[in-house]
Amino acid sequence: MDSQWTANRIRQEDLAAHDWYRFVLSYPPHLVRNYLSEFSIAPAQRVLDPFCGTGTTIVECQKLGIPSIGIEAVPMPAFASSVKVDWDLDPAGLLEHAQMVGATALKQLEAEGVPDEPFFSETSGHREPLRALPQETARLLLTNSISPLPLHKTLVLLEKLQDHSSCRYYRHELLALAKALTGPIGNLHFGPEVGVGAQKPDAAVIAPWLNNVRAMSHDLQELRRLNASKAQVHPGDARELVCILPRCSVDAVITSPPYPNEKDYTRTTRLESVLLGFVRNMKELRAMKRNLIRSNTRNVYKSDQDDKWVADNRKIDALASTIERRRIAMGKTSGFERLYHRVTRLYFGGMARHLSELRNALRPGAMLAYVVGDQASYLRVMIRTGQLLAQVAQSMGYELVKVDLFRTRLATATRDQLREEVVVLRWPGPSRKRKG
Repeated sequence: MDSQWTANRIRQEDLAAHDWYRFVLSYPPHLVRNYLSEFSIAPAQRVLDPFCGTGTTIVECQKLGIPSIGIEAVPMPAFASSVKVDWDLDPAGLLEHAQMVGATALKQLEAEGVPDEPFFSETSGHREPLRALPQETARLLLTNSISPLPLHKTLVLLEKLQDHSSCRYYRHELLALAKALTGPIGNLHFGPEVGVGAQKPDAAVIAPWLNNVRAMSHDLQELRRLNASKAQVHPGDARELVCILPRCSVDAVITSPPYPNEKDYTRTTRLESVLLGFVRNMKELRAMKRNLIRSNTRNVYKSDQDDKWVADNRKIDALASTIERRRIAMGKTSGFERLYHRVTRLYFGGMARHLSELRNALRPGAMLAYVVGDQASYLRVMIRTGQLLAQVAQSMGYELVKVDLFRTRLATATRDQLREEVVVLRWPGPSRKRKG
Protein backbone atom coordinates (compact mmCIF):
# COMPACT_ATOMS: atom_id res chain seq x y z
CA MET A 1 0.00 0.00 0.00
CA ASP A 2 1.35 3.39 -1.03
CA SER A 3 2.20 5.84 1.76
CA GLN A 4 -0.54 8.18 0.53
CA TRP A 5 -3.06 5.80 2.04
CA THR A 6 -1.91 6.59 5.56
CA ALA A 7 -3.35 10.12 5.27
CA ASN A 8 -6.94 11.19 4.83
CA ARG A 9 -6.14 14.68 3.62
CA ILE A 10 -7.45 16.05 0.37
CA ARG A 11 -4.69 17.18 -1.95
CA GLN A 12 -4.46 20.76 -3.14
CA GLU A 13 -4.92 19.76 -6.78
CA ASP A 14 -8.15 17.92 -5.90
CA LEU A 15 -9.95 20.80 -4.17
CA ALA A 16 -12.07 21.91 -7.14
CA ALA A 17 -15.73 20.97 -6.46
CA HIS A 18 -14.73 18.57 -3.66
CA ASP A 19 -14.04 21.48 -1.31
CA TRP A 20 -17.37 23.21 -1.94
CA TYR A 21 -18.73 21.26 1.05
CA ARG A 22 -17.51 18.03 2.62
CA PHE A 23 -17.48 16.02 5.85
CA VAL A 24 -14.37 16.29 8.00
CA LEU A 25 -13.78 12.54 7.77
CA SER A 26 -14.70 12.07 4.11
CA TYR A 27 -12.33 9.75 2.30
CA PRO A 28 -10.04 11.54 -0.17
CA PRO A 29 -10.50 11.71 -3.96
CA HIS A 30 -7.25 9.85 -4.60
CA LEU A 31 -8.75 6.77 -2.93
CA VAL A 32 -11.53 6.81 -5.53
CA ARG A 33 -9.03 7.20 -8.37
CA ASN A 34 -6.97 4.30 -7.03
CA TYR A 35 -9.89 1.86 -7.14
CA LEU A 36 -11.24 3.17 -10.44
CA SER A 37 -7.82 2.36 -11.87
CA GLU A 38 -7.54 -0.98 -10.09
CA PHE A 39 -11.01 -2.00 -11.30
CA SER A 40 -10.17 -0.79 -14.86
CA ILE A 41 -13.31 1.36 -14.98
CA ALA A 42 -13.75 3.16 -18.31
CA PRO A 43 -16.11 5.97 -19.42
CA ALA A 44 -18.45 3.40 -20.98
CA GLN A 45 -19.16 1.94 -17.53
CA ARG A 46 -21.10 3.17 -14.49
CA VAL A 47 -20.07 3.60 -10.84
CA LEU A 48 -22.41 3.65 -7.85
CA ASP A 49 -22.00 5.18 -4.39
CA PRO A 50 -25.01 3.97 -2.35
CA PHE A 51 -23.90 5.94 0.74
CA CYS A 52 -23.08 9.07 -1.23
CA GLY A 53 -22.50 11.52 1.61
CA THR A 54 -21.05 14.72 0.17
CA GLY A 55 -20.24 13.14 -3.16
CA THR A 56 -16.53 12.33 -3.21
CA THR A 57 -17.00 9.30 -5.46
CA ILE A 58 -19.40 10.87 -7.94
CA VAL A 59 -17.48 14.15 -8.17
CA GLU A 60 -14.26 12.30 -8.93
CA CYS A 61 -16.02 10.08 -11.47
CA GLN A 62 -17.46 13.12 -13.20
CA LYS A 63 -14.02 14.73 -13.38
CA LEU A 64 -12.75 11.57 -15.10
CA GLY A 65 -15.66 11.31 -17.52
CA ILE A 66 -17.15 8.20 -15.89
CA PRO A 67 -20.95 8.05 -15.42
CA SER A 68 -21.99 7.62 -11.80
CA ILE A 69 -24.96 7.43 -9.47
CA GLY A 70 -25.09 8.55 -5.86
CA ILE A 71 -27.75 7.62 -3.32
CA GLU A 72 -28.02 9.47 -0.01
CA ALA A 73 -30.73 9.37 2.66
CA VAL A 74 -29.88 12.61 4.49
CA PRO A 75 -31.23 15.62 2.53
CA MET A 76 -28.41 18.09 3.23
CA PRO A 77 -25.49 15.98 1.92
CA ALA A 78 -27.72 14.72 -0.92
CA PHE A 79 -28.31 18.34 -1.90
CA ALA A 80 -24.60 19.11 -1.60
CA SER A 81 -23.67 16.18 -3.82
CA SER A 82 -26.14 17.22 -6.50
CA VAL A 83 -24.77 20.78 -6.53
CA LYS A 84 -21.14 19.63 -6.58
CA VAL A 85 -21.73 17.80 -9.89
CA ASP A 86 -23.70 20.67 -11.45
CA TRP A 87 -21.14 22.52 -13.55
CA ASP A 88 -23.38 23.77 -16.35
CA LEU A 89 -23.65 27.41 -15.33
CA ASP A 90 -21.79 30.62 -16.10
CA PRO A 91 -19.00 31.18 -13.51
CA ALA A 92 -18.95 34.94 -13.96
CA GLY A 93 -22.74 35.09 -13.81
CA LEU A 94 -22.75 33.16 -10.54
CA LEU A 95 -20.34 35.57 -8.86
CA GLU A 96 -22.07 38.65 -10.27
CA HIS A 97 -25.46 37.45 -9.03
CA ALA A 98 -24.12 36.59 -5.57
CA GLN A 99 -22.51 40.00 -5.27
CA MET A 100 -25.86 41.61 -6.11
CA VAL A 101 -27.66 39.50 -3.49
CA GLY A 102 -24.91 40.24 -0.95
CA ALA A 103 -25.20 43.98 -1.56
CA THR A 104 -28.96 43.78 -1.02
CA ALA A 105 -28.48 41.87 2.23
CA LEU A 106 -25.86 44.34 3.45
CA LYS A 107 -28.20 47.23 2.71
CA GLN A 108 -30.93 45.53 4.74
CA LEU A 109 -28.56 44.93 7.66
CA GLU A 110 -27.31 48.51 7.60
CA ALA A 111 -30.90 49.77 7.66
CA GLU A 112 -31.49 47.61 10.72
CA GLY A 113 -28.36 48.90 12.46
CA VAL A 114 -26.59 45.52 12.33
CA PRO A 115 -23.13 45.84 10.74
CA ASP A 116 -21.77 42.69 9.12
CA GLU A 117 -18.38 43.06 10.77
CA PRO A 118 -16.97 40.56 13.28
CA PHE A 119 -15.28 43.23 15.39
CA PHE A 120 -18.57 45.01 16.07
CA SER A 121 -20.32 43.11 18.87
CA GLU A 122 -22.92 45.73 19.79
CA THR A 123 -26.04 46.70 17.88
CA SER A 124 -26.88 50.01 19.52
CA GLY A 125 -28.56 51.24 16.35
CA HIS A 126 -30.73 48.15 16.04
CA ARG A 127 -34.32 49.04 16.87
CA GLU A 128 -36.11 45.75 16.15
CA PRO A 129 -35.73 42.33 17.82
CA LEU A 130 -33.20 40.07 16.18
CA ARG A 131 -34.62 37.48 13.81
CA ALA A 132 -34.75 33.94 15.12
CA LEU A 133 -36.00 30.53 14.14
CA PRO A 134 -39.44 29.22 15.13
CA GLN A 135 -39.21 27.54 18.53
CA GLU A 136 -39.98 24.07 17.15
CA THR A 137 -37.21 24.43 14.56
CA ALA A 138 -34.69 26.00 16.95
CA ARG A 139 -34.98 22.97 19.26
CA LEU A 140 -33.37 20.82 16.56
CA LEU A 141 -30.09 22.72 16.74
CA LEU A 142 -27.17 21.83 18.97
CA THR A 143 -27.38 24.36 21.81
CA ASN A 144 -25.32 27.49 21.07
CA SER A 145 -24.23 26.17 17.67
CA ILE A 146 -24.83 29.65 16.26
CA SER A 147 -24.96 32.96 18.16
CA PRO A 148 -27.95 35.35 17.88
CA LEU A 149 -26.25 38.05 15.79
CA PRO A 150 -24.81 35.71 13.11
CA LEU A 151 -28.15 33.88 13.06
CA HIS A 152 -29.98 37.15 12.40
CA LYS A 153 -27.60 38.00 9.55
CA THR A 154 -27.91 34.51 8.10
CA LEU A 155 -31.70 34.73 8.09
CA VAL A 156 -31.53 38.10 6.32
CA LEU A 157 -29.23 36.62 3.67
CA LEU A 158 -31.50 33.60 3.27
CA GLU A 159 -34.46 35.90 2.76
CA LYS A 160 -32.63 37.71 -0.04
CA LEU A 161 -31.56 34.41 -1.60
CA GLN A 162 -35.12 33.09 -1.46
CA ASP A 163 -36.25 36.18 -3.36
CA HIS A 164 -34.21 34.65 -6.21
CA SER A 165 -35.07 30.98 -5.63
CA SER A 166 -35.98 30.50 -9.29
CA CYS A 167 -32.54 31.71 -10.36
CA ARG A 168 -30.08 29.26 -11.94
CA TYR A 169 -27.50 30.18 -9.28
CA TYR A 170 -29.71 29.67 -6.22
CA ARG A 171 -28.59 26.14 -5.32
CA HIS A 172 -24.88 26.97 -5.59
CA GLU A 173 -25.37 30.06 -3.47
CA LEU A 174 -27.17 27.99 -0.82
CA LEU A 175 -24.35 25.45 -0.73
CA ALA A 176 -21.80 28.24 -0.32
CA LEU A 177 -23.78 29.39 2.73
CA ALA A 178 -23.92 25.84 4.12
CA LYS A 179 -20.13 25.66 4.05
CA ALA A 180 -19.78 29.07 5.72
CA LEU A 181 -22.19 28.05 8.48
CA THR A 182 -19.96 25.15 9.53
CA GLY A 183 -16.89 27.39 9.49
CA PRO A 184 -16.62 31.11 10.23
CA ILE A 185 -20.32 31.79 10.92
CA GLY A 186 -21.28 29.10 13.43
CA ASN A 187 -19.75 27.95 16.69
CA LEU A 188 -19.17 24.32 15.69
CA HIS A 189 -15.96 22.39 16.01
CA PHE A 190 -15.11 18.98 14.58
CA GLY A 191 -12.61 16.82 16.39
CA PRO A 192 -13.67 14.39 14.84
CA GLU A 193 -17.18 14.43 16.37
CA VAL A 194 -19.25 17.54 15.86
CA GLY A 195 -19.52 19.72 18.96
CA VAL A 196 -19.98 23.32 20.04
CA GLY A 197 -16.86 25.37 20.65
CA ALA A 198 -16.33 28.88 21.95
CA GLN A 199 -19.32 31.10 21.27
CA LYS A 200 -18.67 34.05 18.98
CA PRO A 201 -20.67 37.10 20.03
CA ASP A 202 -20.58 38.18 16.40
CA ALA A 203 -19.33 36.90 13.06
CA ALA A 204 -19.40 38.17 9.50
CA VAL A 205 -21.85 36.32 7.24
CA ILE A 206 -21.90 38.00 3.84
CA ALA A 207 -18.12 38.12 3.34
CA PRO A 208 -17.36 34.42 4.03
CA TRP A 209 -20.37 33.40 1.97
CA LEU A 210 -19.14 35.49 -0.97
CA ASN A 211 -15.66 34.02 -0.56
CA ASN A 212 -17.13 30.55 -0.99
CA VAL A 213 -19.09 31.64 -4.06
CA ARG A 214 -15.92 33.18 -5.47
CA ALA A 215 -14.09 29.86 -5.00
CA MET A 216 -16.95 28.05 -6.77
CA SER A 217 -16.80 30.49 -9.67
CA HIS A 218 -13.04 29.97 -10.00
CA ASP A 219 -13.44 26.17 -9.91
CA LEU A 220 -16.21 26.21 -12.51
CA GLN A 221 -13.90 27.88 -15.01
CA GLU A 222 -11.66 24.79 -14.77
CA LEU A 223 -14.39 22.16 -14.41
CA ARG A 224 -16.38 23.30 -17.46
CA ARG A 225 -13.35 22.49 -19.64
CA LEU A 226 -13.41 18.82 -18.64
CA ASN A 227 -15.02 16.14 -20.77
CA ALA A 228 -17.33 15.26 -17.91
CA SER A 229 -20.02 12.59 -17.77
CA LYS A 230 -23.08 13.64 -15.84
CA ALA A 231 -23.59 12.16 -12.40
CA GLN A 232 -27.00 11.47 -10.91
CA VAL A 233 -27.97 11.87 -7.26
CA HIS A 234 -31.04 10.16 -5.80
CA PRO A 235 -32.43 10.66 -2.30
CA GLY A 236 -33.09 7.23 -0.89
CA ASP A 237 -32.43 4.39 1.51
CA ALA A 238 -29.43 2.21 0.61
CA ARG A 239 -31.42 -0.80 1.83
CA GLU A 240 -34.13 -0.20 -0.81
CA LEU A 241 -32.40 0.00 -4.17
CA VAL A 242 -34.58 -2.02 -6.54
CA CYS A 243 -36.88 0.91 -7.28
CA ILE A 244 -33.92 3.26 -7.89
CA LEU A 245 -31.36 1.28 -9.90
CA PRO A 246 -32.04 -0.49 -13.21
CA ARG A 247 -31.14 -4.15 -13.41
CA CYS A 248 -27.51 -4.93 -14.37
CA SER A 249 -26.64 -1.23 -14.66
CA VAL A 250 -23.65 -0.91 -12.28
CA ASP A 251 -20.04 -1.94 -13.00
CA ALA A 252 -18.41 -0.80 -9.74
CA VAL A 253 -19.26 0.43 -6.26
CA ILE A 254 -16.98 2.75 -4.25
CA THR A 255 -18.50 3.87 -0.99
CA SER A 256 -18.22 4.30 2.76
CA PRO A 257 -21.26 3.33 4.83
CA PRO A 258 -21.70 4.48 8.43
CA TYR A 259 -19.76 2.54 11.05
CA PRO A 260 -21.42 0.93 14.11
CA ASN A 261 -20.83 3.51 16.85
CA GLU A 262 -22.63 6.25 18.74
CA LYS A 263 -22.10 8.88 16.06
CA ASP A 264 -25.43 10.40 15.03
CA TYR A 265 -24.72 11.33 11.43
CA THR A 266 -27.67 13.72 11.31
CA ARG A 267 -25.95 15.90 13.93
CA THR A 268 -22.95 16.44 11.67
CA THR A 269 -25.06 18.49 9.26
CA ARG A 270 -27.73 19.69 11.69
CA LEU A 271 -26.94 23.43 11.66
CA GLU A 272 -27.04 23.84 7.89
CA SER A 273 -29.88 21.31 7.50
CA VAL A 274 -32.09 23.36 9.79
CA LEU A 275 -31.17 26.82 8.53
CA LEU A 276 -31.49 25.85 4.86
CA GLY A 277 -34.87 24.25 5.53
CA PHE A 278 -34.09 20.56 4.93
CA VAL A 279 -35.50 19.62 8.33
CA ARG A 280 -37.99 21.82 10.17
CA ASN A 281 -39.33 19.77 13.07
CA MET A 282 -38.82 16.61 15.07
CA LYS A 283 -41.26 14.65 12.91
CA GLU A 284 -39.18 15.32 9.80
CA LEU A 285 -35.98 14.45 11.66
CA ARG A 286 -37.41 11.09 12.78
CA ALA A 287 -38.60 10.35 9.25
CA MET A 288 -35.09 11.06 7.96
CA LYS A 289 -33.50 8.75 10.52
CA ARG A 290 -35.78 5.87 9.53
CA ASN A 291 -34.09 5.82 6.10
CA LEU A 292 -30.63 5.28 7.59
CA ILE A 293 -28.66 2.15 8.36
CA ARG A 294 -29.06 1.58 12.11
CA SER A 295 -25.52 2.51 13.08
CA ASN A 296 -26.24 4.17 16.44
CA THR A 297 -28.79 3.86 19.22
CA ARG A 298 -30.46 7.20 18.39
CA ASN A 299 -32.05 5.82 15.25
CA VAL A 300 -33.24 2.45 16.54
CA TYR A 301 -36.99 1.80 16.54
CA LYS A 302 -39.09 -0.99 18.08
CA SER A 303 -40.39 -2.00 14.66
CA ASP A 304 -36.88 -2.52 13.19
CA GLN A 305 -36.32 -6.01 11.79
CA ASP A 306 -33.01 -5.79 9.94
CA ASP A 307 -31.44 -8.04 12.58
CA LYS A 308 -33.30 -10.98 11.01
CA TRP A 309 -30.88 -10.80 8.06
CA VAL A 310 -28.00 -11.95 10.29
CA ALA A 311 -29.93 -14.09 12.76
CA ASP A 312 -27.83 -17.16 11.86
CA ASN A 313 -24.47 -15.37 11.84
CA ARG A 314 -22.63 -16.83 14.82
CA LYS A 315 -19.87 -14.21 14.97
CA ILE A 316 -22.29 -11.30 15.02
CA ASP A 317 -24.47 -13.05 17.57
CA ALA A 318 -21.44 -13.73 19.78
CA LEU A 319 -20.30 -10.10 19.47
CA ALA A 320 -23.73 -8.72 20.41
CA SER A 321 -23.98 -11.17 23.32
CA THR A 322 -20.55 -10.11 24.58
CA ILE A 323 -21.63 -6.46 24.55
CA GLU A 324 -24.80 -7.26 26.48
CA ARG A 325 -22.99 -9.39 29.06
CA ARG A 326 -20.47 -6.60 29.63
CA ARG A 327 -23.28 -4.08 30.05
CA ILE A 328 -24.90 -6.23 32.73
CA ALA A 329 -21.58 -6.88 34.49
CA MET A 330 -20.80 -3.17 34.55
CA GLY A 331 -24.26 -2.24 35.84
CA LYS A 332 -25.02 0.00 32.89
CA THR A 333 -28.75 0.62 32.75
CA SER A 334 -29.43 3.67 30.57
CA GLY A 335 -31.83 3.31 27.67
CA PHE A 336 -29.07 3.82 25.10
CA GLU A 337 -26.73 1.31 26.76
CA ARG A 338 -29.48 -1.29 26.75
CA LEU A 339 -29.61 -0.93 22.94
CA TYR A 340 -25.91 -1.50 22.24
CA HIS A 341 -26.29 -5.19 21.51
CA ARG A 342 -29.40 -4.60 19.42
CA VAL A 343 -27.91 -1.87 17.25
CA THR A 344 -24.93 -4.14 16.54
CA ARG A 345 -27.23 -6.78 15.09
CA LEU A 346 -29.34 -4.17 13.27
CA TYR A 347 -26.27 -2.57 11.71
CA PHE A 348 -24.91 -5.73 10.14
CA GLY A 349 -28.42 -6.86 9.26
CA GLY A 350 -28.99 -3.57 7.48
CA MET A 351 -25.76 -4.01 5.56
CA ALA A 352 -26.84 -7.54 4.60
CA ARG A 353 -30.17 -6.15 3.38
CA HIS A 354 -28.31 -3.49 1.39
CA LEU A 355 -26.00 -6.03 -0.23
CA SER A 356 -28.96 -8.23 -1.07
CA GLU A 357 -30.82 -5.38 -2.80
CA LEU A 358 -27.67 -4.33 -4.61
CA ARG A 359 -27.21 -7.65 -6.41
CA ASN A 360 -30.01 -6.91 -8.86
CA ALA A 361 -28.26 -3.75 -10.10
CA LEU A 362 -24.77 -5.24 -10.49
CA ARG A 363 -23.40 -6.56 -13.72
CA PRO A 364 -21.61 -9.93 -13.45
CA GLY A 365 -17.99 -9.24 -12.55
CA ALA A 366 -18.78 -5.91 -10.90
CA MET A 367 -16.17 -4.80 -8.36
CA LEU A 368 -16.95 -3.18 -5.01
CA ALA A 369 -14.88 -1.21 -2.48
CA TYR A 370 -16.35 -0.50 0.98
CA VAL A 371 -14.41 1.83 3.29
CA VAL A 372 -15.22 0.80 6.87
CA GLY A 373 -13.59 1.13 10.26
CA ASP A 374 -13.17 -0.86 13.47
CA GLN A 375 -15.09 0.52 16.42
CA ALA A 376 -14.98 0.16 20.21
CA SER A 377 -17.79 2.55 21.17
CA TYR A 378 -19.95 -0.06 22.88
CA LEU A 379 -18.41 -0.59 26.32
CA ARG A 380 -14.96 -1.00 24.73
CA VAL A 381 -15.91 -4.22 22.95
CA MET A 382 -13.96 -4.27 19.69
CA ILE A 383 -16.08 -4.47 16.53
CA ARG A 384 -13.98 -5.57 13.55
CA THR A 385 -16.31 -4.01 11.02
CA GLY A 386 -14.36 -4.94 7.91
CA GLN A 387 -14.00 -8.59 8.86
CA LEU A 388 -17.67 -8.98 9.69
CA LEU A 389 -18.86 -7.07 6.63
CA ALA A 390 -16.70 -9.31 4.43
CA GLN A 391 -18.31 -12.38 6.01
CA VAL A 392 -21.81 -10.97 5.52
CA ALA A 393 -21.04 -10.21 1.88
CA GLN A 394 -19.78 -13.73 1.27
CA SER A 395 -22.99 -15.14 2.72
CA MET A 396 -24.82 -13.09 0.07
CA GLY A 397 -22.85 -14.63 -2.78
CA TYR A 398 -20.12 -12.01 -3.16
CA GLU A 399 -16.50 -13.02 -3.54
CA LEU A 400 -14.00 -11.50 -1.10
CA VAL A 401 -11.06 -10.25 -3.14
CA LYS A 402 -9.01 -8.66 -0.34
CA VAL A 403 -9.09 -6.24 2.58
CA ASP A 404 -6.78 -3.23 2.18
CA LEU A 405 -5.59 -1.15 5.11
CA PHE A 406 -6.53 2.47 4.47
CA ARG A 407 -5.25 3.99 7.71
CA THR A 408 -5.20 3.47 11.48
CA ARG A 409 -6.80 5.61 14.17
CA LEU A 410 -6.27 5.68 17.94
CA ALA A 411 -9.36 4.80 19.99
CA THR A 412 -10.10 7.59 22.47
CA ALA A 413 -11.23 5.33 25.31
CA THR A 414 -9.01 2.26 24.93
CA ARG A 415 -6.00 3.78 23.09
CA ASP A 416 -6.16 0.74 20.80
CA GLN A 417 -5.24 1.06 17.14
CA LEU A 418 -8.42 0.94 15.09
CA ARG A 419 -8.09 -0.19 11.50
CA GLU A 420 -9.89 1.66 8.73
CA GLU A 421 -10.05 -0.74 5.82
CA VAL A 422 -11.31 -1.11 2.29
CA VAL A 423 -13.22 -4.35 1.82
CA VAL A 424 -12.88 -5.27 -1.86
CA LEU A 425 -15.56 -7.58 -3.26
CA ARG A 426 -16.56 -9.05 -6.60
CA TRP A 427 -20.08 -9.92 -7.72
CA PRO A 428 -19.82 -13.11 -9.84
CA GLY A 429 -23.37 -12.94 -11.11
CA PRO A 430 -26.73 -14.42 -10.14
CA SER A 431 -26.00 -17.99 -11.14
CA ARG A 432 -24.37 -18.92 -7.83
CA LYS A 433 -26.37 -20.06 -4.85
CA ARG A 434 -27.43 -17.02 -2.91
CA LYS A 435 -28.94 -16.25 0.45
CA GLY A 436 -31.94 -13.99 0.88
